[in-house]
Order: sequence, then structure tokens, then C-alpha cells
Amino acid sequence: MGERLIELRDIAKSFGRVYALGGINLHVDKGEVVGLIGDNGAGKSTLIKILSGVLKPTSGEILVRGRPVANWNAAKSREAGIETVFQDRALAVQQTIVTNIFMGRELSGFFGWLRVADEEREARRLMREIGFTSRVFTPQSIVGQLSGGERQGVAIARAIYKQADLIILDEPTTALSLTETDKVFHFVRQVKASGRSIIFIGHNIYHVFDIADRFVVLDRGTVVLETTRAETASAEQLINFMQRVAHPAANSGAGAQ
Repeated sequence: MGERLIELRDIAKSFGRVYALGGINLHVDKGEVVGLIGDNGAGKSTLIKILSGVLKPTSGEILVRGRPVANWNAAKSREAGIETVFQDRALAVQQTIVTNIFMGRELSGFFGWLRVADEEREARRLMREIGFTSRVFTPQSIVGQLSGGERQGVAIARAIYKQADLIILDEPTTALSLTETDKVFHFVRQVKASGRSIIFIGHNIYHVFDIADRFVVLDRGTVVLETTRAETASAEQLINFMQRVAHPAANSGAGAQ
């Protein structure tokens, strides 16, 4: 077991009489990619909003590097080094890469002057760190001219600039081609190589299987499976398990014949 970055213990979340999460136990260690999977309504979005501090859990405990954190909120999530890249990536596509990376957290000097040269130098460093190897792209490249996978890379670079130790990627390969998906995988591997961690959320089980070190399967607000890549033979094994959990009556009937 590596250094534990964050741990959720018995996290529950209810909205009135409706329980979205019912006692979640989850941890993320340093330098690993955790694949979070489950059908619609499984509780993935609620869990991510809790990790991001957008929602407060109804009950349970959150530990950061082994220490419990009281009154969890968005500020404490950021202090813990957690950044979320949502599906829309929240990028200003008409602006440059460097502008998107530093938006809202610009480097400034005396009298509020922007340190443009410092921003560009740091943007180049971040681009190298996550694996922008093409010389076609510079910090002054317009984000709208990038492909889907490359835009995902810009969003990841922004998260790293914000001192993220854990980056949550919400459906990062949705609507991407195989080539663009490979680019996202390359960025994820670079982040892992730097010692940071990733929670990779995806509906495409094959994509999650290809990139994650460990898999956590949610179903109706609970963790129904936690397994490692070494313990899992194939993506089909995960898919078959999810189908059995989703339709237990049908599977028990088939087994009785």
C-alpha cells in the first residue's frame, strides 16, 4: 500500500428521503489511477461532488493523508490538493493555452502588472510535464484549434498548476476518437509518473480498464466491487459483474434452469 492521499469512511448522502450514497468506503493512494465505474444513477456524480467539496456528506468521515477533516467544503478540498476536470472541461476556447491555465490565478507583480514571461515559461513547463511533445503547440496556441484530447491535456495542466495531488477526470474520453483517447491516456500516464493520482470516471469500461490500476464499481449508492488490474482478467469480466449486479433476478433465474 502506498501513501494514502484521501480516504472516505462510511460516507452517506441523502436528499430528503432519497439516499444517493449509502455508506461509501473509498481510498486513493499516491501515484495510482483509480477507475470509478457504474451505470447511470450509481452515485458517481454525487461522490465526485462530495470529493470536490460541492456537497457535504450527510454522515461519514473524510481523511486527508491519514488525518480527519471536519466541515469538509470546496476550500478544504482544494487545500487537500483535489482538482476536478468536469466533462465540459470549462475552457475558454477562444483564448490561448497560457490564458486558460492561469485564468483566475494569474501571476502578477508590483502594481498588478501581469508577469507574462513567467506565465509563458511556466505554461511551457507544464505542457512538457504532461506530454505535449508536438512543436506545433506553444502556450500562445488557441485552445479552439486543439483536438478534444489536447483540450483535455490543457485542463489537466491547469489542475497541476493549481497544485493538485489528486485530479478527478469526469468522462474524459467521451465522444473522442481512438487517436484522441490515446492522447488522453498519454496525459494520464504522465500525471501518474509525476507521483500524482487520478480518479478516472468513465462509461466506456474498455477505456477504464486500459488506463486504471484499480477499479471501484458503484451500484445504487454503494461500492459493490473493488479490485486491482492484476486481479481482473479483462474488461469483459467487469462488464459481466456489473450486469449481474444490475439484474440479479434474471441471473439467479438463469442459474436455476
